[in-house]
Amino acid sequence: MSEWLVLTLAMAAACAVVLTIVVINHRRIPDDDDPSETPDVIEYMTMMIGVIYAIVLGLAIAGVWEARGAAQETVRQEAQAMHEISARAEVYPQAVRERIRADVDAYVAFVVDDEWTYMAEHGELSEEGTALLEKVRRSVTDYQPANDFEGQAYQPLVDQVAVADDARGARGQNAGATMPGVVWFGLIVGALVTVGLIFTLQIRRTGRELLLAGLFSVLIAFLLFLIWDFDAPFGRGISATAAPFTDLFPQLAP
Repeated sequence: MSEWLVLTLAMAAACAVVLTIVVINHRRIPDDDDPSETPDVIEYMTMMIGVIYAIVLGLAIAGVWEARGAAQETVRQEAQAMHEISARAEVYPQAVRERIRADVDAYVAFVVDDEWTYMAEHGELSEEGTALLEKVRRSVTDYQPANDFEGQAYQPLVDQVAVADDARGARGQNAGATMPGVVWFGLIVGALVTVGLIFTLQIRRTGRELLLAGLFSVLIAFLLFLIWDFDAPFGRGISATAAPFTDLFPQLAP
């Protein structure tokens, strides 16, 4: 059973239960009952729906903002690992050292110049970037240390390659949109219900009321846009950047 079917059934069941209780309760009310003596349920429902939707919006904004921060942190870890590989290769012979650094520079340049755009357009990592990282791995692991000093540097270099690979995998997982479709369904329906409740309060055409109604609608639209903009950490306006790479490898900055 799909999650959309479960959601539809749950919403229909909840609505049916509430309406049934209201109808049964209405039939039990005596004819001499005075409804003016009970509080107006419309104002209470409007207030509660507004509060609940505000909480949902706040949680959604916090979630996508945290996801963006986590995505930026994975970029920093990947860049730092590549920098460590380049720096720690200093203990190797010149030919090996230059080969490792050339492979690292090629990978970083590709990530900054090409893969960042590819992630934004396709929502995934590129095969060429994966191949370039594998080339760095081969350059590091295929060399056999010639003495104990080089041997002590070998394992840390291999570990840094693993760190870079892990951070790259996390970057790939965050390349696309992170907010599930069912959450967007709830946010949009909640926005329509919340804004629609304005009309249940008998809003009039005075300047003050029209201004407040317009500002309220604009605020809801802005918050939904903010969630949408943060939802793809590498693909939209306020997104994670390749600054950690360019900071650690300034010679490769465009």
